[in-house]
Amino acid sequence: MKYCSSCGAEINEGAVVCIKCGCSVQNNNAPVGQLKTNKGLAKYILLSIITFGIYGLVVMSSVSNDVNIAASRYDGKRTMHYCLLFFLVAPITLGIAGIVWFHKISNRIGNELKRRNLAYNFSCADYWLWNVLGSLIIVGPFIYYHKLFKATNLMCADYNAKG
Repeated sequence: MKYCSSCGAEINEGAVVCIKCGCSVQNNNAPVGQLKTNKGLAKYILLSIITFGIYGLVVMSSVSNDVNIAASRYDGKRTMHYCLLFFLVAPITLGIAGIVWFHKISNRIGNELKRRNLAYNFSCADYWLWNVLGSLIIVGPFIYYHKLFKATNLMCADYNAKG
């Protein structure tokens, strides 16, 4: 069963256009639900400051959710929801779970970008080099988050187009 990527209506096999909205359905493998592709560093910093960190939690939660939606059927893994990590697991493990979580999600996003043949290099090495070691030069974590959001946006855009 196929669905129109524009309006979500059910499409008969062999149909050329959607009966409901008239959109072309040739090679229509796009999912009905679209992932957001508007994550950015400036917006993340500004809105996190204004909302006292709540926006940061929402964005990182959406990153973990987006990775699970786009990659789980291919790699069989599930990334822990960021709020669960932030409020429960990380405090219990004295922050070690946060380090492991960022390492794993960075690697998972990088692997999904490679699987989708997207020309952007991102991996757990970016986490260790920019977020951990880069914190010594203060701007490193900002570069890491910029790369994380760009990689996530690319992955989500490809998922929106191809499923």
